[in-house]
Amino acid sequence: MSRKGYCLELGREEYGEILALQKVLNQARRNGAIADTVIFLEHHPCFTIGRRGGFDHILVSQAFLEEQGIKVYETDRGGDITYHGPGQLVCYPILDLTGFERDVHLYARRMEEILIRTLKTFGIAAGRKQAYPGVWAGSAKIAAEGMAVQHWVTMHGVALNISPDLNHFSYIIPCGISASTLEVTSMEKVLGHTVDFNQVKQEMRQQLSDVMDLYLEDVTLAKVKDMLEGV
Repeated sequence: MSRKGYCLELGREEYGEILALQKVLNQARRNGAIADTVIFLEHHPCFTIGRRGGFDHILVSQAFLEEQGIKVYETDRGGDITYHGPGQLVCYPILDLTGFERDVHLYARRMEEILIRTLKTFGIAAGRKQAYPGVWAGSAKIAAEGMAVQHWVTMHGVALNISPDLNHFSYIIPCGISASTLEVTSMEKVLGHTVDFNQVKQEMRQQLSDVMDLYLEDVTLAKVKDMLEGV
């Protein structure tokens, strides 16, 4: 029988606010105050720097970033620097791996599998690339992953490029891999036509449910905040 959890579908959100929410949810899950919870959303344009990253992988000035409306955040996820923005579907699972398997590498492979299956549904053959995290369509990276696990409860997650402004990736060395090695692509670039964002989101949600054997019940942000009171 599938485990039951919550699915929180949000719109376009500021990264810092969602990072704070993830931290509270992670603590609440560790305490057993909430069930497994998965967040789907977009972010306003930003660069996030993981534990292995640094500001030296930003190739433009702070003044330029301010002109472009792109913020920069340091975060506690794994990985280097990456971009989030409109047209990119982000998934943040807050899962207690004790109920699955206490294997972080297996969890990462499962998240990649969710992305690969989602892309296949839309006619894109994608897969893994040895020594490089994320999911690739040919030689181009189409989805990134950066995770953190605290006391076997996950946070952060994966980001799938549906139709983001790919020019924004040229302002950084994404994932710390030079442009001569790494090309970034999107579903719309690969397919050559527009893709319905909500349709991709619902497909990824279904694939996550299948791969993780997790039944997801819709929940509102207001309901989540009610559950978190006193946590």
